[in-house]
Amino acid sequence: MIQVSDSAKKQILHLLESEGNGTSRCIRVTVTSGGCSGLSYKLEFADPAPDDKVFEHGEIKVAVDKKSLLYLIGTTLDYSGGLNGKGFVFNNPNAKRTCGCGESFAV
Repeated sequence: MIQVSDSAKKQILHLLESEGNGTSRCIRVTVTSGGCSGLSYKLEFADPAPDDKVFEHGEIKVAVDKKSLLYLIGTTLDYSGGLNGKGFVFNNPNAKRTCGCGESFAV
């Protein structure tokens, strides 16, 4: 299961409204090969694929494909704003190491 922090929920809803996507679409999380640590996170607004696992957090839906879910079990999607904020941050207990920017990881 993937959790979404309150600050991430607020930011996702803000982005959905500002982009005119409404709440019918969801945020899709994918793990791809690449990045300085070997695997990278990808976030996008998209309709879930037929085989995706969908997690509902109030008004927010998070879709994850089955392969990516293996890397993301127990992960919390957070949002860090402000002057030193990084944007969306993945707190992934499965990551053995991450790169300095936090956008890629290794298991």
